[in-house]
Amino acid sequence: MKVPAMIAAELRRLTASPMAVIALIALMCVPVLYGGLYLWANQDPYGKFTEVPVALVVQDEGVTTDGTTTNYGEKVAGNLLDGHAFDWRRMSGSEAVGALKAGDVDFTVTIPKTFSAALTSAAGDNPHQARIELETNDANNYLASSIGSGAVEKIRRSVAEMVGTEAADRLLTGLSDVRDKLSEATDGAAKLLDGANTAVAGSARLADGTAQLADGAAQLASGTAQLADGSQQLANGAAQLSDGAQRVSAGNQQLAQYADQAGSLVQQATDALPQVRSDIATALANRGLSPAEIDAVLAKLDPLADKVRSGNDAVQGAVGQVDQLAAGSAQVASGSATLADKSQQLAYGASTAASGAAALSAGAASARDGAKSLHDGLGTLAAGISQLHDGLAAGVQAIPASTADLREKQAQTIANPVDVRSDKVAAAKDYGQGLAPFFAALAGWIGIYALFLIVKPISRRAVTALHSPIRITLAGWLTPAAFGALQMVGLLGVLAWALGFTFQNGWGALGIMVLASATYAAIILALNVWLGSVGQFMGLVLMVLQLVTAGGTFPWQTLPGPLAALHHVLPMGYVVDAMRQLMYGGQVSRAIADIGVLGIWLVGALILAMLGVTRMTHTRTLRDLQPSLIG
Repeated sequence: MKVPAMIAAELRRLTASPMAVIALIALMCVPVLYGGLYLWANQDPYGKFTEVPVALVVQDEGVTTDGTTTNYGEKVAGNLLDGHAFDWRRMSGSEAVGALKAGDVDFTVTIPKTFSAALTSAAGDNPHQARIELETNDANNYLASSIGSGAVEKIRRSVAEMVGTEAADRLLTGLSDVRDKLSEATDGAAKLLDGANTAVAGSARLADGTAQLADGAAQLASGTAQLADGSQQLANGAAQLSDGAQRVSAGNQQLAQYADQAGSLVQQATDALPQVRSDIATALANRGLSPAEIDAVLAKLDPLADKVRSGNDAVQGAVGQVDQLAAGSAQVASGSATLADKSQQLAYGASTAASGAAALSAGAASARDGAKSLHDGLGTLAAGISQLHDGLAAGVQAIPASTADLREKQAQTIANPVDVRSDKVAAAKDYGQGLAPFFAALAGWIGIYALFLIVKPISRRAVTALHSPIRITLAGWLTPAAFGALQMVGLLGVLAWALGFTFQNGWGALGIMVLASATYAAIILALNVWLGSVGQFMGLVLMVLQLVTAGGTFPWQTLPGPLAALHHVLPMGYVVDAMRQLMYGGQVSRAIADIGVLGIWLVGALILAMLGVTRMTHTRTLRDLQPSLIG
């Protein structure tokens, strides 16, 4: 008996009755139903989040600043309702608690009363974080709790970005206002600098004028000192002349009185010159004349003063001559005595004038020194104002000019400085397509396992009649492998057409599925050959092991150490990896390496099955001809 004949005999047995045909068809549909229904149910659960009921409780009372009330809680609620990420349902606190317990909502999100106050507390003396309260009920659905945690974290990030944007906008607006005020201060400093420079120039002229005044006052002091000496000498001579003028004193008495009065008046006028000059300068200054103009006026008056002094000298000389005349006249002796007394008074007045002139000279010298100090101080002030102007100008340049649009963009950048852009080397269209490789691989094992419930692993009669382990093993393997290939074709059709999954390499994916099914058939065949009914059970155990080690959901690196080691040994993990590469457009070289591992499993399992068949052909009993419980 050849291999095709043994396969045909097995097919006739499997289709011998209508019930057998129904059973075969039902078992053939197992992987299609398992893989198709599961992936259909989980094709895009994230796209259905809009139908997940969530209670939204807004208790925020807002915060009032500068007469304006801001309610961030209502802003957040508005964004959530407009976003339609979930089926948001606004409720009161008590309603939300009741709905969560009753299972009417999957979780609740509460924005408390102090939400806005906490968000703005950073500007006060009691900064603290705002809270968003999440309440879940694992009795409704455990994953809903995880989904709620992720949703609240997204809300937190969006609130942080919103508040950060507003704060940054206020900061940038403040900086813009500071820049404007600095510009105004710079303009004021420029005007102040101009005024200081003008003051420096005026103080220089004032210093020159006071220096000239000091020189004139010194000359005046020298002249009055000389006058005092002369008047004292005159008094002494008049006293000597009085003795010789006793004879003419009566006649010359009236003349001497007139002379003394004239000399006194002239001397008083001369003595009053400095005070008159000072009064004139003060009056001119009160009229608004500048120091330079005052000096010009005084310069024109000074020659007149000199003439007055010259006239005083002449008058005093004439008085002296009259006194000498009286002294020479015996008849004016009494007059010469009076003249002597007046001359002594003149000497005293001249001495007083000399003292006043010396004091004026000292004051003028002090004024000169003060004017020089004022000039130096104003120069230092001008230098400081210049530095202030330069510093303010530099400060203006350091703060960039901005507009409202620019500040808005800057605030958004400050609040959210990092934009995550992701790209995929190979991409699944949705959640269902992401799970498809794992469940297709698992469905292939389930399909082969189910087929071996009715398919005989090895024909015992063929073992008894033939002594060719290779043909017997191939016949026992090809029948379930062929059925498994049909199962994989049907499953791929459901994935591609019914569910709309895309395949970057459809024929390659189908080839992997068929190869995986054939490999599974060889493995379960070997288990049945060596262990019989126990081997069928071990096929179930092996499926469970691969269910958790294939890395179809979470990355295999998250598995415990022993299970991670099995991931590198058992075949289903390689089927999943190869399917991903060919389905999503990954590396074909990786798929080829996975095919190599599956080929090793396929050949190894067939060789192991042949060894089992060889053992059976050499140790057969009548009991082996009895029907098996399985198959």
